[in-house]
Amino acid sequence: MKHISVLRDVNLITVRKQGPLRLNSLNVVPIRLIYEELVGEYANIWAGTLTGLKRELGERKLEEIPMTQLQRKIVSRPEWLEARRKLLAQEKAFTRQRDELSASRRQLPHVLVDKPYVFDGPDGEESLLDLFAGKSQLIVYHFMYGPEWDEGCPTCSFWADNFNGVPVHLAQRDISLVAVSRARFETIEVYRKRMGWTFRWLSSFRSDFNRDYHVSFTPEEMDKGEMFYNFSATNFPRDEGPGISVFAKDDDGQIFHTYSTYARGLDMLNGAYHYMDLVPKGRDESDLPHTMAWLRRHDQYE
Repeated sequence: MKHISVLRDVNLITVRKQGPLRLNSLNVVPIRLIYEELVGEYANIWAGTLTGLKRELGERKLEEIPMTQLQRKIVSRPEWLEARRKLLAQEKAFTRQRDELSASRRQLPHVLVDKPYVFDGPDGEESLLDLFAGKSQLIVYHFMYGPEWDEGCPTCSFWADNFNGVPVHLAQRDISLVAVSRARFETIEVYRKRMGWTFRWLSSFRSDFNRDYHVSFTPEEMDKGEMFYNFSATNFPRDEGPGISVFAKDDDGQIFHTYSTYARGLDMLNGAYHYMDLVPKGRDESDLPHTMAWLRRHDQYE
């Protein structure tokens, strides 16, 4: 039964005792992840074997597989409670670490913003100071929507689906929240109404705001395949990138840049993904052509 021990070693099966019997249960684990675990002297040989096994098992979708097969282990309620308490200890440690990280984020030094920026919104031309709307703190979501694009980015649209209803609560904590894109305001308004969003969304088409905060890239940068994004030189696939930038103003009206985050740094702002993290299948994206291949704008699902 050498092949059984091989499958057990790579976590493709688990063994459960039932009386005198030893029952082997299949673990539905993406072959690509197993390959990554096996990178080493025998990786290519083992990965080829496992890929063949997956082909023999068929290309069933996860939703077609009974949940009993997805579970790693079936236990009694007391055993589950013991495992859950161990995880709770990890969750509490993570919460404390997150609180410490948030405190460190708030202690970042500030940079004076002395360059004027012009935005176009529902009230006409606005300055960066106007975006504060009487508050002392401003959060800007850099929404990917270029001047020549027909629609807003579907990924940013997924994030923006989490925004409605939030600004009124943030206002109670002295915070203004807006979205900014390089698309012209008239184009933004059509898309915003289509999506049914109510948050403030302005155009930075007539200023360098997006360029200065590293979320829009020039044709020359795109041709070269190198631009500054997420605090390093990289090859970003689009001429617009997502991000968040935070600003504060003092009593004299001076504005300071306090924080920006990009890429996976935006993950914490998407509540839908965190709901997915609670369920057995998780985000269920490992076998997709790319991470968010499943995603559509909310009015485009079948």
